Amino acid sequence: MRFAIALLTVICIVSAIGTVIKQGEPLVNYVDQFGPYWADVFGALGLYRIYSTPWFLVILAFLVVSTSLCIARNTPKILVDLRTHKEHVRERALDAFHHKASGQLALPLDQAAERVATTLKGGGWTQKSQRRAEAVGGAGIMIGARHGAVNKLGYIAAHSAIVLICLGGLFDGDLIVKVQAWMHGLQPFRGGEATERSRLSDANPAYRAQLFVPEGQRTNSAVISLDKGMLLQPLPFDIELKKFTVDYYATGMPKRFASDIVIHDPKLDKPKAFTVEVNHPVTYGGITIFQSSFEDGGSAVHLKPLFLNAAPNAQAPLVDAVVGGDAQNLPANWWQRNGQDVGPMALEVTGLRVINVEDLAQAQSGNPAVNAAKAANDARGVNLDELSKHLGSGAKAPGEKKLINIGPSITYKLRDAAGQAREYQNYMVPVNLDGLSVFLLGVRDTPAEGFRYLRVPADDQLQINGWLRLKQALGDAAARQEAARRFAVSVTSPDHAQLREQLSVSALRALDLFSGAKRPVPDGSATAAAAANGPSGGLMAISNFIEAVVPPAEREHTSATLIRILNGSLFELLNISREQAGLKPLLADNDAARAFMTQSVLSLSDAVFYPVPVILALDGFEQKQASVFQVTRTPGRNVVYLGCLLLVVGVFAMLYIRERRLWVWMQDDGQGGTRLKMALSSTRHTLDIDREFEQLRAVLLPSQG
Repeated sequence: MRFAIALLTVICIVSAIGTVIKQGEPLVNYVDQFGPYWADVFGALGLYRIYSTPWFLVILAFLVVSTSLCIARNTPKILVDLRTHKEHVRERALDAFHHKASGQLALPLDQAAERVATTLKGGGWTQKSQRRAEAVGGAGIMIGARHGAVNKLGYIAAHSAIVLICLGGLFDGDLIVKVQAWMHGLQPFRGGEATERSRLSDANPAYRAQLFVPEGQRTNSAVISLDKGMLLQPLPFDIELKKFTVDYYATGMPKRFASDIVIHDPKLDKPKAFTVEVNHPVTYGGITIFQSSFEDGGSAVHLKPLFLNAAPNAQAPLVDAVVGGDAQNLPANWWQRNGQDVGPMALEVTGLRVINVEDLAQAQSGNPAVNAAKAANDARGVNLDELSKHLGSGAKAPGEKKLINIGPSITYKLRDAAGQAREYQNYMVPVNLDGLSVFLLGVRDTPAEGFRYLRVPADDQLQINGWLRLKQALGDAAARQEAARRFAVSVTSPDHAQLREQLSVSALRALDLFSGAKRPVPDGSATAAAAANGPSGGLMAISNFIEAVVPPAEREHTSATLIRILNGSLFELLNISREQAGLKPLLADNDAARAFMTQSVLSLSDAVFYPVPVILALDGFEQKQASVFQVTRTPGRNVVYLGCLLLVVGVFAMLYIRERRLWVWMQDDGQGGTRLKMALSSTRHTLDIDREFEQLRAVLLPSQG
């Protein structure tokens, strides 16, 4: 028994670990959660498929065998004991019990025995009597009574429940699948088309598989995930998804998602229609269909290429792609950046989210100090992990929430010729952050990282075109020279020609450094090697230039002056780009224009870090949903349910039903009356037992009450 309890304790601890660590996830998810080292350690221990690891199955087998032996050894004794009332107990033995009493009844022996038997029977006691002669006092009658014998059956029920639950869970796990794979030499597959050696039989008695069905399509091919890949589990019927419906809470979390399906069974004259919802599965032919999740089912998307370095009038046709479809090569002439070829690139569209509800309260602050701190920490973008904290803990976060649907987003990968890929996430419409509408352009190098977002300000038409024109004009040498000249003219009087010329040269140098057209550090200088590895252009180039040519004592004043010159020159460059597009110039005292320019300077500087010269913006889409079903055949489920019922009955029987035994010895006192002695025993001594004994004594010995 101690061994079984120890095993049960270990299994409970291990099951708790299996509940905390989500089972059967891809390895990259665990690396992202625990890090490479602990992910390998936990994987070696089998914690990602803990219920099918050999050591867990061995512990489970020992528990089943140990508990079964306990049942086999004790059940015959319990069954024999159920029929025993121990009426053979001697009179003198009654004096050893804690609850005992004695007295006289003014009835003959037989009448007294009949009265006691009737009273006990009315109280639900089972009894047996024995007439015998004692050494003292002569013949008498011993009544052995019993109450709460079901307590013993609780032991059998509880221990049988443990065995049934373990066997049922073992049968419904993937052990049956692994045994079939071993016996038939099946080979799990990791991707691509499954072969006959990866296919299980549709008569498989027990499995738990995933079925992916896009809208308007039908399939019967489910997959079972194992340690080394997947096995194909065909169903005896086809499932067609007619329509998928999803409703959302205000937080953006799905409130209800349901699938209208049609089952095509060759055994039926016509198909049958069902609706599968979360917590409302459909059972057909012994197979239960659960609504597990939903994904994109191959939506058609139209992507508009936006060129960061091309001429203002550069145009390219839309790129049509399918979410989750095959990779497609993009034109080779798109990938020229600062004279270097970063291509060719292949496009893989991986995700489309139509609704993105985020808490923007944490990203919008009216406190300038808070905004400055944010800018100092990360001037390049916004961390949407912070915006999405409302999707985590159920506890209410401090402060008010500002839940806003920030519109559709597209996620895609650009893979180079070497097979290396970066992932990009772009939002279709601008997001209002800190009172300014910005487009969020995300990028990350590996799935383990979070997206880093470039915040591009929207123009007065809420388009990205104004910033693109400014970015493209910054790459035009003639436009930079004209902007420098206009800036010098705007801040100097006509009679200071020499100052105007010097200011024009300084403005052009600032624009050239900022655009990356000139190196910030002269060749051969002490910091040339370090600067060569840095970004080409942006505010970092201005900083490197100041550190290389300006004495330390003058750097603060020089940097402030150079930044003012740069801002003024960029404003003139913006108006030049607007004139080329046939738009009216902006006024310098316009608040919206100043806010646009402030964010433009930051985003132009940060665009240096953007890996590619092309942004693929979401221009339109035709959404197509897909349902992910969990299809299960679990014959052991009823065994588990029976085990759970027995466990409840057994635990309640052992804890709340007290077994009591009562002995009543009656003997003729020689004067026409009966001398009576009684004793009560119980498996647990409680206050209820004291009260019950007092009640029995008052009924059986009323004269002594």
